[in-house]
Amino acid sequence: MGTKWTIDSEQSDVLIKNKHSIVAYLAGANNKFKGNVAIKDDRIEEANIEFSLNVNNNESKLELMDTHLKINDFIDTNEYPLINFKSTSFQKVNKNINFLKGNLTIKNITKVIELDTEFIGYSFYNGIKKASFEVKGMINRKDFDLKSNAIYQMRGIATGQDLLLEANLEFKV
Repeated sequence: MGTKWTIDSEQSDVLIKNKHSIVAYLAGANNKFKGNVAIKDDRIEEANIEFSLNVNNNESKLELMDTHLKINDFIDTNEYPLINFKSTSFQKVNKNINFLKGNLTIKNITKVIELDTEFIGYSFYNGIKKASFEVKGMINRKDFDLKSNAIYQMRGIATGQDLLLEANLEFKV
């Protein structure tokens, strides 16, 4: 087994994006990340990752330049302030192809999702060696009862059915 690395919550973040209309950048400083990975010869050997995102944090919401849509237009962030993910398995296909499977919970609805996982590389910060990963996947917003605000549909702003979930995760020894 390779070296076991733990997640650096302060340097990890998640981006949730709906094609054309919604972007919510959820930085690690405002959210909880737990997990570890084992790396051997620049390959992921195993992974166990959890995160809990507070979508009710106004400082973490960004808008696209051409629209006023926010994540609150899909989720009542006062009633459902958290998005949670907990991995259940990790599959290494080859050196560059890895899949992280887990339970994603939005609005108290939990679905199994599969995310592509890519090892980006190593870096050093203040004498600490770090390993960076990018985790990506598409989720169907209708699976989680994420309906867009009808007023935007009437104004001609189309919202796509799929949401891109992209996590930039940093681990340290």
